[in-house]
Amino acid sequence: MESQNTISPGKVGLNYGIYLGLIIILIQVVMYVTGMALEGVQWPVYIYYVIFAILIFAAVKSYRQKNAGFLTLSEALKTGLSAAAISGVIFLVYNVLFFYIIEPGYGEMILDVARDNMLEDGNMTEDQVEMALSFSKYMINPFIGGAFWIAMSAFFGLIYSLIAGAIWKQQRPYEA
Repeated sequence: MESQNTISPGKVGLNYGIYLGLIIILIQVVMYVTGMALEGVQWPVYIYYVIFAILIFAAVKSYRQKNAGFLTLSEALKTGLSAAAISGVIFLVYNVLFFYIIEPGYGEMILDVARDNMLEDGNMTEDQVEMALSFSKYMINPFIGGAFWIAMSAFFGLIYSLIAGAIWKQQRPYEA
């Protein structure tokens, strides 16, 4: 009789979620230290999106390898979703620490720079700028922004793990 797998999809997802969380924190720290965040530079975040997809695929493949080459779609989804959600929670914790302890006035600085940029463009009145920034004020809140980040991470984790699961799905043969 073949032994059942001893590794859970959540455990593999946890490890990869920690990696993803640390990578996005590193990117955010670099953007903060270099001033890219206040300038609105986005290319480092786009790099993270690519890394995110790669590591979700790697998590699913790693689970399959640790599970004697077998993978169900359900296990792929559990692995990818857990990695994505864990990374989102880690980023939320970092954001709370950053916005409330490390740099409490940073959210207002971001809004001021955005306001100045919109007014410099000259395409919007002061009232239109304030209206446009009203949504940003909610997203600057680390709890609301973090919840949004977790939801988006889970959504894309679901998509990528579904694709990976469809590619690498391998059912265990039935034992007679």
